[in-house]
Amino acid sequence: MSRIADHRCDVLVVGGGVGGVAAALAAARRGATVSLVEENSWVGGQLTSQAVPPDEHPWIEQFGCTASYRAFRTAVRDHYRAFYPLTERALRDPALNIGNATVSRICHEPAVSHLVLRAMLSPWQARGLITVVTLARVRSVQVDGDAVGPMTFDDLADGGTFTVDAPYVLDATETGELLALAGVEHVTGAESHADTGEPHAPAVADPANMQAVSWCFAVDHRAGEDHTIDRPAEYARWREFRPDFWPDKYLSFTYPEPRTLEPRTTYLDPNNDTADDVIIADQSRVTSGSNLWVYRRALWRHHLGPGAAASDIVLVNWPMTDYIGGPIFGGTPEENDRHAQSARELSQSLLYWLQTEAPRPDGGTGWPGLRLRGDVVGTADGLAMAPYIRESRRIRAQYTVTEQDLSHAERGDHGAVSYKDSVGIGAYRIDLHPSTGGDNFIDIASCPFQIPLGALLPLRVANLLPAAKNIGTTHITNGCYRLHPVEWNVGEAAGALAAMCVARGVAPHAVGESAALTADLQAELERHGVELAWPQVGAY
Repeated sequence: MSRIADHRCDVLVVGGGVGGVAAALAAARRGATVSLVEENSWVGGQLTSQAVPPDEHPWIEQFGCTASYRAFRTAVRDHYRAFYPLTERALRDPALNIGNATVSRICHEPAVSHLVLRAMLSPWQARGLITVVTLARVRSVQVDGDAVGPMTFDDLADGGTFTVDAPYVLDATETGELLALAGVEHVTGAESHADTGEPHAPAVADPANMQAVSWCFAVDHRAGEDHTIDRPAEYARWREFRPDFWPDKYLSFTYPEPRTLEPRTTYLDPNNDTADDVIIADQSRVTSGSNLWVYRRALWRHHLGPGAAASDIVLVNWPMTDYIGGPIFGGTPEENDRHAQSARELSQSLLYWLQTEAPRPDGGTGWPGLRLRGDVVGTADGLAMAPYIRESRRIRAQYTVTEQDLSHAERGDHGAVSYKDSVGIGAYRIDLHPSTGGDNFIDIASCPFQIPLGALLPLRVANLLPAAKNIGTTHITNGCYRLHPVEWNVGEAAGALAAMCVARGVAPHAVGESAALTADLQAELERHGVELAWPQVGAY
């Protein structure tokens, strides 16, 4: 018997990541009852269990995201102001970047994201509109023609099972898991040029060619101490590993600059900064030779009062953590598990190399004082709960976004294609990491874009909607639709659409086919602070 009883709700959200949380909040805000089911112990996905700070566009502090995502960002800063011993300067900074990092203007600890997201969900839980279930994974899906029925979940906490039935199901899993289980038409990996006409699509489709996953981890540095981990079993293999397209060994500070593919050499120098060195993060700029320590720094010690922290805290998600040995879904269970374990071993080997052999700016080797911070990522071993999965299964959609829709090289000053059925916006470069098929970085300037409702509507299945990175994009355009603010907007739009369908007794495809119903959905989204179009801004 499971700790969770079988139950029914209006909207079942499977996957409690960025999109799943946004979807649950959006549906509950409109009066729908929601069950949010997540397989990890933390909600938040990229932000939390995968330990990836927000990747955002340069205008994020002014516009370019939903009101609820902006509320999340504000709540993160407020958490630090309320509970951390911040300096007066940090307290006064309205755009506090607690990590003082280059990757994001709100780089922070995954544990804080988890607390904030649970706090955002809690009022709706108290009202009985949202039920949050963690440590549960879908086992089976009942399908009746073009409709998805009750789903059975394995309770990972007690070994039992439970069933949830809902008229609308949102797939917010990290891999688009429901698409496979429910037989929803979908795509994996790279489509061919003949399929999409995209300039950067390969000549031959390869369903197993996916962006690398990364198993992130958190560290601080305790000078004079030795926190060296045990030598990983596969360290010798990873120490010598060098892909054909890589300028040096993988475990080195030299890698291809993503935009030019020219060799780029960085370095690591823990805690080497001054209290006055405040960074303005802007991913539209390229910096060379930068200290990796500040790239995804999640806590800058100088934002805290004297003696509060002996070291910064850094999240390691660097090119050397990109695992390209094979995909971690889509194969046999044994193959998937083998690749997932190898991704962990790569990250452990990187840490061991950093602790023992990496060149230091002072001419020495290794930083034995690098210490895993499991408390920051919610694990005993210091590695994230789950791998960072950049690329999911993707629905075959009523509309598929292609490179031609938003590439700056294709669109120029006209900007991205404007969709009459826009349900949100996003902006990021088309950023594909090295792939399991042997591709190097593909990094292309793109125009700020919209999210078309048609990309959320499956070709056939009537009551299942994508709510994460599994919408109707391609292998190429997933590279810019996969980031935190966009996934949040996708989830929020899917949750709002499902709630509208419950309230009005209409189907999602009927909304997409009716200009009047689409306009009603758009007006409802705008009332709740979802931006549907961009002001005049340039590509980057």
